[in-house]
Amino acid sequence: MNQIPMTLKGAESLREELNELKTVKRPRIIASIAEAREHGDLKENAEYHAAREEQGFCEGRIQEIEAKLSNAQVIDITSMPKTGRVIFGATVTILNVDTDEEFTYRIVGDDEADFKLNLISVNSPMARGLIGKEADDVAIVKTPGGDVEYEVLKVEYL
Repeated sequence: MNQIPMTLKGAESLREELNELKTVKRPRIIASIAEAREHGDLKENAEYHAAREEQGFCEGRIQEIEAKLSNAQVIDITSMPKTGRVIFGATVTILNVDTDEEFTYRIVGDDEADFKLNLISVNSPMARGLIGKEADDVAIVKTPGGDVEYEVLKVEYL
């Protein structure tokens, strides 16, 4: 399987979720299953079936996180050379040339992307258009509505 780029913060977040699932949620589910078994007939025991279903979701998420972490290429942006270019993990402030709207995005891995938090995937059209650019460069981003020009105002490595 290919390496998946991930920021240090994203990897830490996944490790925290994994720890929570293994040390808190999994034991709670096991206790729920044991308690539901004590109620008798398992065929008609809704509590038992709900707990087993929750256990399936929990175990699936644990496996998914472990797979992501084992294939992650964790990139610490603070240790990268500060070249002024937009790279994975960089925070970039851009200006829409047509509308004069200013945006600030951080380029992260697919699993970390959250547009509401201004975290965009390295594989998104916006990030692909910005990678390699420097301050004062103009990036042309291909969108469903046509090409949009953005001027790179600032590149930070936070």
